Amino acid sequence: MRKNVLLWALLCVLAWPAQARVVLPRVLGHNMVLQRNKPLTIWGTAAPGEAVSVEFAKQKPSTTADAAGNWQVTLQPLTASAKPVELVISGTNTIRLHDILVGEVWLCSGQSNMEYTMRKNSKVTRPAVKGQNPVDELNYAHNPAIRIFLVNRKELAKPDSLHRGWSIAQDSALRSFSAAGYFFAKELYDKLHVPIGVISSAVPGSRIEPWISEAAFQADPSFAGQKVDGEPGKFYEPMIRPLVPLTLRGFLWYQGESNCFLAETTSYAQKMKTLIQSWRGAWHDPELPFYYVQLAPFQYSESKDTKVPLTRETLPKFREAQELALQLPRTGMIVTTDLANTEGGIHPGFKWEIGRRLALLALTNTYGYKTLAASGPVYQQMEVKGNTATLTFTANGGPLVSKDGKPLSDFMLAGSDGVFMPAQARIKGQRVIVTAAGVAQPTAVRFGWDESAQPNLFSKSGLPARPFRTDKPDVELKASK
Repeated sequence: MRKNVLLWALLCVLAWPAQARVVLPRVLGHNMVLQRNKPLTIWGTAAPGEAVSVEFAKQKPSTTADAAGNWQVTLQPLTASAKPVELVISGTNTIRLHDILVGEVWLCSGQSNMEYTMRKNSKVTRPAVKGQNPVDELNYAHNPAIRIFLVNRKELAKPDSLHRGWSIAQDSALRSFSAAGYFFAKELYDKLHVPIGVISSAVPGSRIEPWISEAAFQADPSFAGQKVDGEPGKFYEPMIRPLVPLTLRGFLWYQGESNCFLAETTSYAQKMKTLIQSWRGAWHDPELPFYYVQLAPFQYSESKDTKVPLTRETLPKFREAQELALQLPRTGMIVTTDLANTEGGIHPGFKWEIGRRLALLALTNTYGYKTLAASGPVYQQMEVKGNTATLTFTANGGPLVSKDGKPLSDFMLAGSDGVFMPAQARIKGQRVIVTAAGVAQPTAVRFGWDESAQPNLFSKSGLPARPFRTDKPDVELKASK
């Protein structure tokens, strides 16, 4: 009996130093980028009551771990710096994180098109472009100011004593990283010339529900008291929550295909609102921008073994639901009607352009580059006179143009009978004049309203017009509690 007691006491003595040690979350590690111009949160665990200090850029805040062993300090806002510096965290032990930069940090999430790796990007059909080809980017990517962190679902919540995870965007680390996320970072760096850190946390095939906590659903009047399908919180808990409260600039989102297969419309838009507001709430920052990708053309109606019937209008209606999230402040959406090919199917290979267009949203709306165009033409209003419908568009990106110089495509016109007919359309300034044989008194116009449509109406800056229907229902997303 006495031997057992002595053994137990010895084990306690041996275990105590490990329990008392300062431990950092996995996302805080060597080679990381800290967000500039915002208060910076550094956090971790230690023994209850243990004194912890953090030293970086001539600042040295300190605190004491609470009764649960959690601690957190705040560094005052820092200016951007590409000079590698040590971040030192001290308690009973000392952790030295090396090669730390200060710049811009973004979190990318979604399903397979966001997860789509640079390795896959290197195998797609080469586009005809001048200079370096984006398919060969792995050969050129050696910028030490661009850093990447790939979330591993099974490991993120576990600390790493070696503080690995962040890498320079090159070689094997980049081959496994999100192509859209990397090209976004590259475009930002080319304009901002400050270090860029990008975190990718995405799961192929995932619906939107797993990225939203159960508590967030219950706080939304549209879902409160209901059982929400799709395994709420399944990916949020292990892949998003452990990143909180890392100081970020904003979020990028590329998801929706799995919910489109369920023919969702306004319910998806409400889930997007729940996700956006709950993520901003988790970070205690309602100002965080949220930029996302509208789905590209794909033949959903030809898919077999779907849970619900799908038609050629399933995708256009889903895109319309995605657009509803723009009702929220500090959101932006890119259009991808021109970024599809038979080679990629539901995973089009133009991820360099996806990243560039997301970066344009960030550069114009977040960083104030007002001379850049972030979106193509957007429908504003329709006037009908006789057999002609005149559509007015925003002047985003300059004058309206036909991308290929051919007559405008994918316009449909309907009269009082509600039957839509192929229409002829021509550009007149910032307006498009639409007519159709057999439609004497137009009542509605639809544009790009088909899952395969790849319209040629663009802005002069090279961005496609957003699909629309003038007869869409008015929907206002419900507010969360």
